[in-house]
Amino acid sequence: MAAVEVKRVLNLVPELLEVTYPRIWATYDKEADVLYINFKKPSHADDSDLTDDDLIIRYEKGDVVGITVLNASRRRREYGRGV
Repeated sequence: MAAVEVKRVLNLVPELLEVTYPRIWATYDKEADVLYINFKKPSHADDSDLTDDDLIIRYEKGDVVGITVLNASRRRREYGRGV
């Protein structure tokens, strides 16, 4: 990983420390443009909600265990980070 990439990841640290989940895993499927964020592994979602802004909130026994971000690259543009 190049030094520039390390710096970009380190810029996420303040935000990640504010998240109440003790563990976070993320996987990006570039071909599908989907970002999977998980808060529990293994997780076995038994319910989910699709929001108006292309998020799938996944639940296990009423607790949020993950978020699926559809059209993830579009969000970079929306939040001021060009593609």
